[in-house]
Amino acid sequence: MVNLLANLLGPIFGSLGVSEADLLAYLTQLQGYVYFILAALVVLIVVLILASKAKKGFKHVIRWEAVMAFFAALLITVNVICYGPMYTNVSGFLNASKADLSEETIAQSKDIIKRIGEEGTVLLKNNGLLPLSSDVNALNVFGWDSTNPLFGGTGSGSSDASTAVGILQSLQDAGYATNETLTKLYTDYRTERPTIAMSSQDWTLPEPTVDAYTDDIMTEAKEFSDTAVIVIGRSGGEGADLPMDMNAIIHGTYNPGLEVSVAPANWCYMNAYYTNNGSYDDFEPGESYLELSVTEEQLVEKVCSEFDNVIVIINANNTMELGWVDEYEQIGAVLLAPGAGNTGFAALGEIINGSVNPSGKTTDTFVKDLMETPYINNIGNMPYNNVEDLKQQIAAADASYEGNIAFANYVEGIYVGYKFYETAAEEGFLKYEDYVQYPFGYGLSFTTFEKTIENFADNGDSISFDVVVTNTGDVAGKDVAEIYFTPPYTNGGIEKASVNLVQFEKTGVLEPGASETLSFEIAKEDLASYDSEGIKIQGGGYILEEGDYVISVRSDSHTVDAEETFTVDADIDYSTEGRAGDAVAATNQFEDYSRGDFVQLSRADKFANYDEACGPLKDEQFVMSDETRAAVEEYAFGTYDGTKYNNDEDVMPTLGADNGLTLFDLKGAPYDDAKWEQLLDQLTFDDMSMMINVGGWQTVAIDSVGKVATSDCDGPAGLSNFITGSYGTAYPSEVLLAQTWNKQLAYEVGQAMGQEYADANNYGWYGPAMNTHRSAFAGRNFEYYSEDGVLAGYLAANQVNGAAEKGVYAYIKHFAVNDQETNRCSFLLTYASEQAIREIYLKPFEICVKGFTGNSQACMSSFNWIGTIPSCGNPYLLNNVLRGEWGFEGMVITDYDGSYGYMISDHCVRSGNDLMLGFASAASNQFTDQSATATLAMRQACKNIMYTIVNSGYYAGDTNPVGGMTNMDKLFVMVDVIGGVIIVGIAVLVLVRYLLKKKKKASVE
Repeated sequence: MVNLLANLLGPIFGSLGVSEADLLAYLTQLQGYVYFILAALVVLIVVLILASKAKKGFKHVIRWEAVMAFFAALLITVNVICYGPMYTNVSGFLNASKADLSEETIAQSKDIIKRIGEEGTVLLKNNGLLPLSSDVNALNVFGWDSTNPLFGGTGSGSSDASTAVGILQSLQDAGYATNETLTKLYTDYRTERPTIAMSSQDWTLPEPTVDAYTDDIMTEAKEFSDTAVIVIGRSGGEGADLPMDMNAIIHGTYNPGLEVSVAPANWCYMNAYYTNNGSYDDFEPGESYLELSVTEEQLVEKVCSEFDNVIVIINANNTMELGWVDEYEQIGAVLLAPGAGNTGFAALGEIINGSVNPSGKTTDTFVKDLMETPYINNIGNMPYNNVEDLKQQIAAADASYEGNIAFANYVEGIYVGYKFYETAAEEGFLKYEDYVQYPFGYGLSFTTFEKTIENFADNGDSISFDVVVTNTGDVAGKDVAEIYFTPPYTNGGIEKASVNLVQFEKTGVLEPGASETLSFEIAKEDLASYDSEGIKIQGGGYILEEGDYVISVRSDSHTVDAEETFTVDADIDYSTEGRAGDAVAATNQFEDYSRGDFVQLSRADKFANYDEACGPLKDEQFVMSDETRAAVEEYAFGTYDGTKYNNDEDVMPTLGADNGLTLFDLKGAPYDDAKWEQLLDQLTFDDMSMMINVGGWQTVAIDSVGKVATSDCDGPAGLSNFITGSYGTAYPSEVLLAQTWNKQLAYEVGQAMGQEYADANNYGWYGPAMNTHRSAFAGRNFEYYSEDGVLAGYLAANQVNGAAEKGVYAYIKHFAVNDQETNRCSFLLTYASEQAIREIYLKPFEICVKGFTGNSQACMSSFNWIGTIPSCGNPYLLNNVLRGEWGFEGMVITDYDGSYGYMISDHCVRSGNDLMLGFASAASNQFTDQSATATLAMRQACKNIMYTIVNSGYYAGDTNPVGGMTNMDKLFVMVDVIGGVIIVGIAVLVLVRYLLKKKKKASVE
């Protein structure tokens, strides 16, 4: 019966985001109530049948009274369910506040978003075409994306952009007429953007074929204006990475990885498709989604053959191959405009007409051939091929398991993005210009700048200097001082990139001839390398090696404006006392289980091992070793046993005490205040289980400690609460924000976004997201800032601090090493050296945590595994590094708790993950071990949750927020009263009517 109902209701609840496994768990939990309702229904049917034998008048009374009795039983049962086993789920939905944003708040958001567009749009190419001459007042805008541009991404980073300023509106607002014939051509062709969702992906690029541009249309266009704009768009989204072989998508054979095993039935690309635009394949074999389609190539060729002045707008969140823009001399300018949110595209018209001088810089390296990148053979679908029995074992224990056990080898080590290309060029391994089109940190301006270093000083533990930025051109503009360091490198020694971003600042608007002095003080420990292999530090640690260090201010990662050198006379080992920013010295926490057995790219002998490290994978790499299998089974649902980690010396804490405290009494109290223990003593085991397990876009109310229910919501692009249907202003993708290179602007973004959360009385924010753009094909790159952790870290820290001013606790995510979507929930074993983990993938989180100045912190762990330990249950990551080394005080939540065969509540809380982003519906959520060790772990998790909540906006007032009727209470009282009145009223009316008829009949007789 339960399975039948699950099959019937699955599509309905699936559209609401409820997985089939969750629905099955709910129905199993409620099967007693379901059987009761079914039994009542059977009784009703029997009574209705038997009533046919009663007298004619009395027959109707029996039937009506039976129906009313059934509805009364149904109403009571619904109340029992909603205030019983489903209370936490229902209350989380009903008690969430619907957003009611003030006009002032919305106006503030729109203004800040517009500023992001103005400072974040990057001018990639300009031969003098921009700004356009004042006598140009009309534009021919080509490309279907011009009518339906990308404002963001999909999934948790999506937002409502229905009222957003589009590209055409931006141009029109800037004073340009646009060719309506072309616009109608595109809107007639297709009105809706293809959907790239978690369940399926339509990768279609809806571009009319070249024969749509008839002679009449092109003649009219040339008469309309001598200037053309081509808009090219590329989408991405949560749940799937971008295809590396579009021809295979077209033919339904795409598998983003080597053909080493059959993909599982529900593998993320089973519903990927492409609608071809003509009688030809729109992509040749091996061409990726980040190249032009054949139809787009023909469009570009057509436009450039008809117009001498062509502007290209790249509306993409992922770095495309853009070599084609240099193949046409007619293309005089290229603008990079990722998802711009509500008003970000307003900047396009302003830049084109010159009222705004672009100051954006790239956040990733644009390479000429993505198929020649170091990572290309180590992304996508790489499943183990000898684990069928293990997969069946896991699936038998957990219905939500997604059916794969896969791996990803981070073979490039620390040489991610520009760090590889700059270093490889330095070593003579490659010719830079042959591989890189636009460097990291690159962006043009309508003016020119000169940057010099002054007052350079070695202060012992730090260096300080000023960068003087002077506008040497003819128009006002802003510029960025990008500070890099080049460390000494010993061949075969600790791996080091030759160019590393360490700091940055952006100027204000500088008039022609004006200068601004930007002052920097950089701790030398920020230049240290992590020695995970024990080359100089056994057990791992940070070290600042002796030698000369070059500090440079650059226009981009490749172009040096000025530089200075200082010398470290002897190695400085930070593995014992730690760096000044560490609470505990960093030592190896991952290497033993994260390193894997792959060959890692090394700078030694001028990258002599490149082919071995970065070449195609070998067949044996897809065979899981017995050692790895044993480690995986350790944390797989059905085999996990937390009791073997119990400590017999642990003492059972007090449960259910009556100490008279409420959570409000701990507002502002230090984390180590003694009153926390007294408050925690008041919790029962069931209280703790509920507080930990029910974290799906909420935290629950706990009466024993006077904790109020709270709501959390997505997302990185602004307030997005699908539970209440509340959506705030659509903020831009993190990529556009990062392209501003403006810390202060990021802070103001946090303040403005935080105000929207405060207006909605929702202080838990699932964001910002700050994983690394390891590859151009990662589906959620729109949701992450950059390929560089320093840039991402400082921007995230400022955004989080701005939001914290409004009482918002930001769940910085996804912690950690979660840089691809393929197989993300399918036992994805991510292998990387500890040096790479710390220097690249943890770096933005470290900067953000250490730079936090608010009262309440939160973090979201990730779906993937680090080596052979799930991130959500990794004590080395969550306790030793996050809390121990960095000093984090707050709560950690999982990513969505579908269990997936390994997200086990008992394992998570023992490891430092406090809250499960779900509804306690899976068997893996049950706490069956009530030992002292397990109970103490649960108690610690509850403390972390409550510490975060009480220091947030939920407790910002001077009075305890506990008390009064909740939204759920009010709704049920109203429904129960109305329903009861209707049921009783009908029952009484039927009975009275029967008695009156009977009396009338008797009087007649």
